[in-house]
Amino acid sequence: MSEEYSGIVGVDVSKSRLDIFFNDESWSIPNVWASISKLAIKLVDLHPKLIVVESTGGLEHALLTEFSSLGLPVALVNPRRVREFARSIGQLAKTDKVDAKLLARFGEAVKPEPTKMPTIEEQHLSALMVRRRQVIEMLTMEKNHLNSTHPVTQDSVTKIMALLQHELDELNGQIDEYIDQFPEFKRKDEILCSTPGIGKVTSAILLSDLPELGSIDRKKIASLVGVAPFNNDSGRFRGKRRIKGGRPTVRTVLYMATISAIKCNPVIRPYYKHLLDKGKVKKVAIVACMHKMLIYLNSIIRNSLTPEPVSP
Repeated sequence: MSEEYSGIVGVDVSKSRLDIFFNDESWSIPNVWASISKLAIKLVDLHPKLIVVESTGGLEHALLTEFSSLGLPVALVNPRRVREFARSIGQLAKTDKVDAKLLARFGEAVKPEPTKMPTIEEQHLSALMVRRRQVIEMLTMEKNHLNSTHPVTQDSVTKIMALLQHELDELNGQIDEYIDQFPEFKRKDEILCSTPGIGKVTSAILLSDLPELGSIDRKKIASLVGVAPFNNDSGRFRGKRRIKGGRPTVRTVLYMATISAIKCNPVIRPYYKHLLDKGKVKKVAIVACMHKMLIYLNSIIRNSLTPEPVSP
């Protein structure tokens, strides 16, 4: 085993436990705060070069929060990339213990950059936005039920809809108040909302789910969100370029904002028309406008955060 490989930790996350591989040793602990805290303290003493963790739909949240608070270098990676890597090296077996070792090997070969974890404030705002989305989904379901339910139960559906609408209004107020509490949030929110096509909801999701906005270059931000087209060329074959990966919540609101911007934004609207005049299909043109919108937002946020030079 190489020295570089021996300094990388692989952590496989499941609902009930964590499987860890480090320095050719494997062990398991319960996936609870107390055990995670002890593991984090142990790893601080061991000074790992990198800790590789798969994204598992939120089960890894406690681990990431605890590790990041102690300054441990954690890379949150896409499970699909890890599966593709496993196939490329001929590893077909899949157990929690094997997966932990695979993650360490993946870290050695790919060398993913440590993930920038959101601040406590960003996590709080993200939690509010997640709950808002859940309430909207429930409200939509009840509205659909109202059209198909028996008259005897319509009053029940109407009451639930009123309750959900009240909760949605409460959440919207909490989100606005929370953003106003923090000068950096408020400043970014004002800049984002000043862009035609960007509303309060889009701004809040960008603030909570895309904290890197304005801090990285245009190529990285486009890849992070999932609006950077990937080539599909081999030899003389030239396939269609497609987008993939990224952060679904951000990409969804960016799409809706772009649809709005195509109608009213003085930069996006003519750009969209130009693409259609060149023969681009509407779907391709919209994705290109999403990319342009994101790059523009990244630029104005970065410029707003850059301190002005002090006059001599």
